[in-house]
Amino acid sequence: MASERKVSNPLALAVMALLYEGPMHPYEMVSTLRERGKHESVRFKYSSLYSVVEALQREGLILPLETRREGRRPERTIYGLTETGRAEFLTWLRELLSVPVKEYPQFMAGLSFIPALPPDEAVILLKERVRRLEEEVGGMRSQMDSVMGQGVSRLFLIEHEHELVLREAELRCVRELAREIESGALGGMREWESFHSEPGAAGDGEGR
Repeated sequence: MASERKVSNPLALAVMALLYEGPMHPYEMVSTLRERGKHESVRFKYSSLYSVVEALQREGLILPLETRREGRRPERTIYGLTETGRAEFLTWLRELLSVPVKEYPQFMAGLSFIPALPPDEAVILLKERVRRLEEEVGGMRSQMDSVMGQGVSRLFLIEHEHELVLREAELRCVRELAREIESGALGGMREWESFHSEPGAAGDGEGR
C-alpha cells in the first residue's frame, strides 16, 4: 500500500530527482526538465515550481545552500536535498515503480456513461477518437525514432515508450469497440437501442 505524503505532487518528485543529482536553483530545474522532455510526463509551470520548492523546504526535504547573483540578474537560491529528502525520494520512487494504484482517466468516465448517447452517435464519436489517436500515435512514434536516431539511449525514453504502448492499446480498444457497436455485436445493444427509440428518450436529438 502506498504511503501518505505531505508533499505528493509529481512535480515534487521531479524536483527531488534533480536535486538527487546535485544542487540547483529553480530556474535551472525548469530548464533541465524541459531539455530532457520531462514536461511530457510531469505537468509544471514556473510559478508552481516555486510553490513546490517552498513546500519541500517547509517539510525539511530540501534546504537552501547559498544565494548567487550573476551580473544584473536577480539573486538565485541554490537548493539541495536533506538526508530526509534523499530517503523520502528513494522510498517514493520505489513505491511508484512497484505498487499499482487506482487511477481515474477521464475517458473511463466517458465510457461509463456512453449509454446516454444513441449508439450511432457513440460510433461517430469513437471513430473521431480513433482518428485522433492514430495521429497521436504516429506522431509519438516519429518523435521516438527521431530522438533515438540522435543517439539518445532508450533508458531516457522509457516513460515515453510506456505512454506510446498505452496509447496504442487504447487505439486498438476504441477501434474494436466502435466496430462492435456499429455491427450490433456488443452485448446489451438491444436494450441500448430500445431506450433511444422510445419517444422522449433523454438523448433524443441531442448532440446530432
